[in-house]
Amino acid sequence: MFNTRSGHRPNLARSRQPAGGPDWLKYVPASVRGLVRSHLPAGLPDVGFTIGGAAPLPHAAAPRATAPAGAQSLSRTFGNAAGTRPYKLYVPSGYAGQPVPLIVMLHGCTQSPDDFAAGTGMNAAAEAQTFLVAYPGQTQGAQAQKCWRWFNPEDQVRGSGEPSIIAGITREVMQDFAIDPRRVFVAGLSAGGAAAAVMGSAYPDLYAAVGVHSGLACGAAHDLPSALAAMKRGGRGTPAGARPSRRAVPTIVFHGDRDATVSPRNADAVVAQSLRDGASSAEAHSGQAPGGHAYTRTVSLDRSGQAVAEQWVIHGAGHAWSGGTEAGSYTDPRGPDATAEMLRFFGNHPLPAL
Repeated sequence: MFNTRSGHRPNLARSRQPAGGPDWLKYVPASVRGLVRSHLPAGLPDVGFTIGGAAPLPHAAAPRATAPAGAQSLSRTFGNAAGTRPYKLYVPSGYAGQPVPLIVMLHGCTQSPDDFAAGTGMNAAAEAQTFLVAYPGQTQGAQAQKCWRWFNPEDQVRGSGEPSIIAGITREVMQDFAIDPRRVFVAGLSAGGAAAAVMGSAYPDLYAAVGVHSGLACGAAHDLPSALAAMKRGGRGTPAGARPSRRAVPTIVFHGDRDATVSPRNADAVVAQSLRDGASSAEAHSGQAPGGHAYTRTVSLDRSGQAVAEQWVIHGAGHAWSGGTEAGSYTDPRGPDATAEMLRFFGNHPLPAL
């Protein structure tokens, strides 16, 4: 499963990521502008982005998820003591009750499950390779820009806040469908990437591997001011709370080196956090997507010679899902194909057998 070839999309259409600028607060509801301004650290320039998500596209219509014959795109809701969140679940036409992998996809600010599914092309991959995809949705009631609250202490630990909700969604899908418990993965973009890092840190027994695109390490911030500072200058991950095991969760990281929204230094912190016991060696490879971006891919190996982390630095890319489609927001079709490469990495890292 997830044996994807490494061909990259040659589409040279420009990214749909809007340019950042000092007018980003105009997209924040008037009722909360003053609060946001009051929490900005002194001297911190505007970053064109709010708490790990991008400024919205004012005229972009939200894409509608469609499913081919025999497939299902289900709208569901999960709630617990920490709150209630909607989520979309894609069930491919090839699913007939056999054990299959599950990927949990966490969108960025201002995005929706349908938007994220369209931009990443993950449903098409699920249809081709037969796995389920869950897309938890943040609500404006929980956060005005629909950002996952990765920066709050209570939203960074096991059994608390939004991590408990995302884990609850994961377990609900595992209960209702035939999911292979060794092949459950979590990935996200920006605020969703930071939330994915949190989930890997808090639930290493649930998620076999993690994909972080343009995100931050777990514990990189503890409130809104430190979140904005970490986004701008990079933040070292210092997760709170004890893990149930000392397992290091394999992690694949993508980040554009021209990202002016979330500093590329954060990618280094995510990789460092995933290498809990260090790495015996690292191998760097250079390449270029056909007609698109050049990249540097660094593979970190553990003492047994197994790959435990991959870091993709995409040269010339900004804050957007690499290799995504223009059907969704914040994508860069010039590749490399983050969706295909994450699936390849996930396929090589099932949860260790007990």
